[in-house]
Formats: sequence, structure tokens, C-alpha cells
Amino acid sequence: MKVKVLLLLFLILFPVIAPVSQNQAFSQTTSFQGQLSGWVIGNDEDGLISQTGFRYIPELFIETPVSDHLTLDFELSANVFGTLNIQDDKHNETDSDIKAYRIWGRLSGDQFETRIGLQKLNFGSATLFRPLRWFDKIDPRDPLKLTDGVYGLLMRYYFQNNANIWLWSLYGNDDTKGEEIVPTKKGTPEFGGRLQVPVSTGEIGVSYHHRKADFSQLSLLLAGLRQGSYTQESSIGEDRLGLDGKWDIGIGIWFEGSLAHHQTKISHLKYQQALTVGMDYTFNIGNGLNALGEYNISGLGDTVFDTGNKNEFIGLSLSYPIGLMDNLSSIIYCETTNSNLYRTMTWQRLMDNWSFFLIGFWNPEEQSLNQDINNAFSGKGFQLMGVFNH
Repeated sequence: MKVKVLLLLFLILFPVIAPVSQNQAFSQTTSFQGQLSGWVIGNDEDGLISQTGFRYIPELFIETPVSDHLTLDFELSANVFGTLNIQDDKHNETDSDIKAYRIWGRLSGDQFETRIGLQKLNFGSATLFRPLRWFDKIDPRDPLKLTDGVYGLLMRYYFQNNANIWLWSLYGNDDTKGEEIVPTKKGTPEFGGRLQVPVSTGEIGVSYHHRKADFSQLSLLLAGLRQGSYTQESSIGEDRLGLDGKWDIGIGIWFEGSLAHHQTKISHLKYQQALTVGMDYTFNIGNGLNALGEYNISGLGDTVFDTGNKNEFIGLSLSYPIGLMDNLSSIIYCETTNSNLYRTMTWQRLMDNWSFFLIGFWNPEEQSLNQDINNAFSGKGFQLMGVFNH
């Protein structure tokens, strides 16, 4: 916590107290913008209106050129939100908070950047099912694509042939991130990297991450576990290896896979696997119908290829621009192991600084899909959202 506080104070005060430049040709620029959103959700299980809420994300961006080839910039933003869950029995629940959303400083040049602070860290080729969703929880059905960030240091270097290399170190992230099943042990650092190289008409990326996982917080709901079998495993080494690629051969094709090794005594949790393959194409129908499909298989097992605790999904995304201001899209997931269907249809309208969304959903009451969309999207219902960007 002390590290986070010191980092926050440094990133807030440094742009104020640091000299802009000894050369008057370099001047600091500051911009302030924000996004205000409000919504209502209706669910057939909870009455006409089951939830109302608002969110405001103010963002301050400061850029300071320090030389002809170096730039220092900062982003400071917060997540201010409040929700009211309305129950049929009149027992309403409220939730509100103000928390940091992005707090980072970056030094960048022609072919590199170094960024430290609370930031979004994501990569990979897949869209609907992302095995490389290691550090974010972006849900493709969320029209705003919001996600909490991670505290860490990220360095990236870009070669002239469009290859690039990433190195990162994370610290102070106490909650589970992305596809993790348990959080990181408090007070321990995480580190990893990624190499992405061009191959023919596309690119291939290799990623790696290491951390100490806290298996003492493993949920008791996991079938077959007894408390004594894991409560002492509070510091378990975890290594993640990812491989992904994407090409344009007239149609877009890609794959994305991840393998995590947990050095645990719990046999059926030693390996966590996930693989996605997909393709997309824009059909010459009207204004252009884009269709995207992905197949995903994931599981937990005792060996690398053991997916005994297996989930399989097929996903389809369709998007059609009705005009300059309107777009209609739909995402459908099918869980092949039990034939569960997840259906979402979204109408979007753009008007100057405003965006309006009408979302209809029809999902299972009990969801096994590992996404981060609001729990109020269980069952059948709708969401009406208005967004103002300034």
C-alpha cells in the first residue's frame, strides 16, 4: 500500500514541480476529458427495472517534450460510480465507490517507451475468448470496454521491421486478474515479457509470466477439494506461457493459446489450458456485414494435455452499420458441453458527443462463461445506456 501511495504522489506532483525544459521550444500541453455514463437494466426475474447506475471517468493527460526525440507524459483518471439494485421484495442494495482508474507516467522515444503506474496491460489476437487475457477483464459485450488496471512497470521496444519486445514487472495487485483462479501472494513481485514478430502477412507473439499464487484463498466451491489439502499452499509458483498469431489471407484468421503450470499438490489444478481459433470476414451486403467466429476450449488437469475439467464454447459476432450514426451488432455464445446459449444484441446511435446503447440479452441464470459483464445480465432482459464524452 505504501508503494502505491508514494507512486500516486510522485505521478501527481512531478508534472507540477518538474521543469518543462531548458529549451523554450518545448512546451507542456495539458488536456482534460471525461466520460459520463448512466444506465437502467430490466430483468424478467426482478421486475421491470432491476438496476440503475452511473459512472464518471475524468481523465487528465499531461505531455512534456524533453528533447527532439524524447517525450514525458502522464495520465491520471478515476472511476466514480454508483449503482442501485432493485429487488422484488423491496430490499434494495446500493454500491458506490471512488477509486483510481489509471495513474501512470511514461517516457517514450522514437522506438521505445517505459511506463510505470496503474495501467492497462493487454495483448493477443483473439476477440471473444482470450486465453491471453492475463491482466485485464475486458468483456467484448461491454460497449465501453472498461477494465481495472494493474500496478507495474512496462517497457516496450519497437524494431524497424515491426517486431517488438515487451518486458514488465507487477507489484501490489491483490485481486485476481484476467484468467487467474487465485490472487497473487501479497508482497511478492510478478514479471514477464512478450516477443512479437511479423510473419508473412501477419504476426506471431510469444508471451511469458511468472508469479507466486496464493492457493490458500482457493474457493471451497471447487469440487473434490478438502480444506486441509490446500490451506497451507499460500505461495505456489505459477508460470504462464502464451502463443498467438494472426494473418490476413483475404479473410482474417488467428489462434491464441495459453498454458499455466501451478506447482501445487492439488493434482487436477496443476495445469490450466486454453486455446482459441477464429476468423472474420466482411461480406459485401448493404453497408457491409462483418462476421467473426471463434472456437474456444479450456480446462484444468493433472498434465499438460489433460483437460478433464473442460469447457468448450463457440462464439459468433455480427456487426452491421445501418448508417452514419447507427450500428447494429450481436454476440452469441454456445456452451457445447451443455448447450447453454448466451445472446446479446446491441443497437448503438452516435450524436455528437453522445452515444446511446440499447442492449437486449438472453442468458442462462447460472453462468459459467468467464467474462466480467455485470451479474444483472443473467436471464432475459435489456439495458438502456447513455454516454457523454467531453
